[in-house]
Amino acid sequence: MDETREALEFDVLFVGGGPANLAGAIHLMNLARQAGREIEVCLIEKAETIGAHSLSGAILDPVSLQELVGDYRQKGCPIEELQCRDEIYYLTPGGQFRLPYAPGYLHNSGCHIISLSKFCTWLGEMAEELGVNVFPGFAGTEVLYEPGGNRVVGVRTGDKGIDKDGSKRPNFEPGVDLMAKVTVFGEGPKGSLLREVGKRLGLFEGKMPQIFETAVKEVIELPESSSFHAADVSVVHTFGYPLGLDTKGGGFLYRMKDHRVSLGYVVGLDYEQSLLEPYQAFLSFKKHPLIANIIQGGKVLQQGAKTLPAGGYYTMPRLAVDGALIVGDSASMLNIQRLKGIHTAMKSGMLAAEAIMAAVGKEDYCAGTLGVYEKKVADSWIHKELYAARNFSQALSQKGLGKFITLGAQYVTGGRGFTDPMQIRPDSDSLKKISGSVAPAAQTSETMDLDGKLYLDKLTGLYLSGTTHEENQPCHLQIPDPQLCITRCYEEYRNPCTRFCPAQVYEMEEEEGGGRRLKLNPSNCLHCKTCEIKDPYQNIIWTCPEGGGGPKYSIV
Repeated sequence: MDETREALEFDVLFVGGGPANLAGAIHLMNLARQAGREIEVCLIEKAETIGAHSLSGAILDPVSLQELVGDYRQKGCPIEELQCRDEIYYLTPGGQFRLPYAPGYLHNSGCHIISLSKFCTWLGEMAEELGVNVFPGFAGTEVLYEPGGNRVVGVRTGDKGIDKDGSKRPNFEPGVDLMAKVTVFGEGPKGSLLREVGKRLGLFEGKMPQIFETAVKEVIELPESSSFHAADVSVVHTFGYPLGLDTKGGGFLYRMKDHRVSLGYVVGLDYEQSLLEPYQAFLSFKKHPLIANIIQGGKVLQQGAKTLPAGGYYTMPRLAVDGALIVGDSASMLNIQRLKGIHTAMKSGMLAAEAIMAAVGKEDYCAGTLGVYEKKVADSWIHKELYAARNFSQALSQKGLGKFITLGAQYVTGGRGFTDPMQIRPDSDSLKKISGSVAPAAQTSETMDLDGKLYLDKLTGLYLSGTTHEENQPCHLQIPDPQLCITRCYEEYRNPCTRFCPAQVYEMEEEEGGGRRLKLNPSNCLHCKTCEIKDPYQNIIWTCPEGGGGPKYSIV
């Protein structure tokens, strides 16, 4: 068996197949052609295919797409709904109140409704046509540095064919060292490689802690008799029930083609209630009369979950180091105020491409030269958008009416509010301990009244995500102190991982004799990384499983 690790050399390596890196790779190839230069570009994606791990609302502001592909409609861009007509509701347990006015940043005029998985597939095909070496099914598991230094020189992909005890199976394939003059990290929220680069190179020093939201989303096929596709409204956003005003979050419903709707619920991971379960909040949202009446008679076609970087401007890491750049959600560039991040991600990738071309011209890939990317971001509309929203997520985390007072102050002061910056703490620090002998929440009507068609339990939703993993591989969820889970975490929080995970990866089992053990179901993992973010003891480390595993999104 040949275990020699192969090394492939490229000029530029993009790690991650989301909209930021795809736009960056396409723009880079176009710039190289215009300059008459030959440039070798590689893009790797841990999913089985490009787009298979891409999930979002999604409303697309086409500002970046228009710049990248001016005739995108003629080139077959998969748009579900060309125009957005909005309504915003405050929900009570049994009713709703439609807001007569919405601030300008929530207006979606000129935006499109898309499926992000379809959109990324389309961009991936375009990148390949331009000559980008696109390698899906390859998970980056280790950052490579120059010997004895901190310059990033590439990424090592994970070995394949390792069994649970670490032994090599007959189909063993060693990972490949992908060497590059510039590596672009676009892994999405809470990237496992960026986590290690950040620690080694201090990318987050002096920054506020990154904070996140977690979202459960479905695509539902409505009956042909449904009137929603003839209605004036195509975009519905909600807040209030079931979370109330003290917990950050809300719901959305977007109209799609073929009598389908995109429906989802988002929960801020700074929530305090240890027994809160985001998936249950999602079901409660679906059962609210406003939503239930729209989706009545429908059937869930696909379900998924992901996290969103919600911290914004003050949580953005340093964007350039020797040999590497950070783009998109990895750089916390989602505009939580506008509920959008695809356009900022794409623009960041394109600005990174421009900085790379300048570095290629100088044959200098140090942080000083690549740092022109940071200046380009600062001089672009990305900065304008994110700076105006710099304290927005923090304001949403305020309690009750204080939330709206703070938001109002920000609205009239251009984002400043009463204090600037508003302080935030890591999501892992927010849970309140359970006092006394409170048992885990009993099953509610939402958990019991499920039909397996429109209202699903977690495992049925998981099935509809298409998630698969090679079963006989090392567990990619590392628990440094398992004993802590069955003692202190149980006593103080009743193991919140069993609730905040949207795919039932974590289960606490009672053993004969009164003991407990934490059971892991890593093959269920949706790669959302909620567990690593929200665990109050930071006792969960998410690492990449074998390449090609995970969800197989195609329409979300």
